[in-house]
Amino acid sequence: MPSEFPSSAVPSSTAPATVPASPQDRAERRSVGVVVERRRVDNPWIEARWQPVMLVPADPTLPDWSVLAEGPDWTRHYAGTAEIALFPTEAENYKHNLDGGTPSAYVILRQGGRAPGMQLLAVTADPGEIDAHAEAGDDVIEALPLPIPLVLWMDGFVARHFVERPFHKRKRDRADPEALARHRKPGLPPHG
Repeated sequence: MPSEFPSSAVPSSTAPATVPASPQDRAERRSVGVVVERRRVDNPWIEARWQPVMLVPADPTLPDWSVLAEGPDWTRHYAGTAEIALFPTEAENYKHNLDGGTPSAYVILRQGGRAPGMQLLAVTADPGEIDAHAEAGDDVIEALPLPIPLVLWMDGFVARHFVERPFHKRKRDRADPEALARHRKPGLPPHG
């Protein structure tokens, strides 16, 4: 397996035709390989439990879902290569990830697809992006420790793009007592 997490440049020929390549796109990307473990469980409703276990440098020579190791009740697969993309507009989320103690990458798996019946959907470093996938309920989402080279890359990205925004507490508008008072229509007698 390779020993580095290479930056991945998306060639314009592979970009979707509906999304034009933009020179203003300041996103940075790194390719990672994902190792997933399938463990047999004693449960009448499910046969096995899938869990991402580590990020490794991307290895283009390994086909997706290659078996890396096996035991009596478990199998480790190289699920494939995914891309971690960092966007300047999300730098605050990456900063929170780095400041949280254990910087993490979030691996998202979804049931379906060809054998073995699971597909690698995405890998992200944005904790906010996980909320959208968690609502579906069927995705397997696992936070994995971010390897040191990726922590350094993300830290440099945050240093270049994060802008501290001062907190401004909004002041409440003062109530206008005249606006709240009942007004008598002209020509009507006063209450009394």
